[in-house]
Amino acid sequence: MKDKDFFVHESSYVDKNVKIGKDTNIWHFSHVQEGAEIGSGCTLGQNVNVGNNVKIGNNVKIQNNVSVYEGVELEDYVFCGPSMVFTNVLDPRSKYPQRGSEFYHNTLVKTGASIGANATIICGNTIGKHAFIGAGAVITKDVPDFALMVGVPAKRKGWVCECGEILPKFNKQIECPKCGIQYELDGELLKQLP
Repeated sequence: MKDKDFFVHESSYVDKNVKIGKDTNIWHFSHVQEGAEIGSGCTLGQNVNVGNNVKIGNNVKIQNNVSVYEGVELEDYVFCGPSMVFTNVLDPRSKYPQRGSEFYHNTLVKTGASIGANATIICGNTIGKHAFIGAGAVITKDVPDFALMVGVPAKRKGWVCECGEILPKFNKQIECPKCGIQYELDGELLKQLP
């Protein structure tokens, strides 16, 4: 269905009280649940589920087979790779259901972060701006801005530029060899220079 200025494939469902921004495309077999807000310029691939009250920023790309559960927020320019997983409950039990926002541990994915295919994000954590989560990694704690995270559980293996280039090893300051953005280490954090 072409409605106003966004596209929803005829095989997908959009519940009531949903906001969808201009030039957003929602593809085959997806479901956007009540109260969700999706910004402009987003792409939701095949079989994407967006839970109740989820907030998704502008220019976000969510690949096939991803569920963004209630309690997860994606800021602008976030990339979610195919079949990556978000959680929202720390101790799930079928016998003792935990439904409703009072049980959920919030997850925030900040601007420009990328999450690789089949990665898992344990709820209650924040993924920093422009961080890069490698394919198959399992995030169990907060991730700093620009961090390159790999493994199970994920550990920081380096730094990534805003443009996506993995930065070579350096001591205090570095200029990205691809785009020229400059960075400086401040203790265990990487900061972009003005």
